Amino acid sequence: MPQTVSYTVNTSQGRDLNLPCVKCSGKPSHKVVASYDEKGIAKEYHGDTFEWDDNYQIVQCQGCKSISFRHASTNSEEFYQVGEDEWEHNEVERLYPSRIAGRLGLGNDTRYLPTNVSRIYDETLAALANQSPVLSGIGLRALLETICKEKSAVGNDLLKKIDSLVTTSVLTPASAAILHKIRALGNAAAHEVKPHSDKQLGLAMDIIEHLLKEAYILPKQVETEFENE
Repeated sequence: MPQTVSYTVNTSQGRDLNLPCVKCSGKPSHKVVASYDEKGIAKEYHGDTFEWDDNYQIVQCQGCKSISFRHASTNSEEFYQVGEDEWEHNEVERLYPSRIAGRLGLGNDTRYLPTNVSRIYDETLAALANQSPVLSGIGLRALLETICKEKSAVGNDLLKKIDSLVTTSVLTPASAAILHKIRALGNAAAHEVKPHSDKQLGLAMDIIEHLLKEAYILPKQVETEFENE
């Protein structure tokens, strides 16, 4: 399959893009600092051609000035209809580090978390950012398991462990009821390989982060700020 490939440097340098930021909320403006582009065309044996376009860009947030990397790619086989007899090529965008618009995580506050809790939290956040719904669901369940273990919950399954945290006043009955929904979500991901929607997973992560703040972060911050009171 004969092919021709060409490379160009900085053709998109200075271009403005609205992208999720690793530090800022929303999709602030990012400027392309440098780019390296690859265009190719390959002639197949039956006479058709396959074309591709890969754009590699170093981008800088115009708010916090953080640097990250963007890869955008298109090819002649992937397109969608936008009107009658009008088509556009589908662009696949990947950002490194991976992130989700509007979700910044706990940031530096993870230093207040126990080591195992912090590790599982970071891995689950990465699964969410990489749009891995099954792994995200499993990670959320693992977070619950780890929190229960760290808080010395008792019981031979996660259901009983969550309920035991109500008796020790770590959770309110209402909080436990919500966590049981996340437990069920995680079970479906782990045992049925069931992917949940971005909205469901995002809400579940919001609930877990709220629990982490109440159980670990806020008490440590209060202890630090009011140690002499």
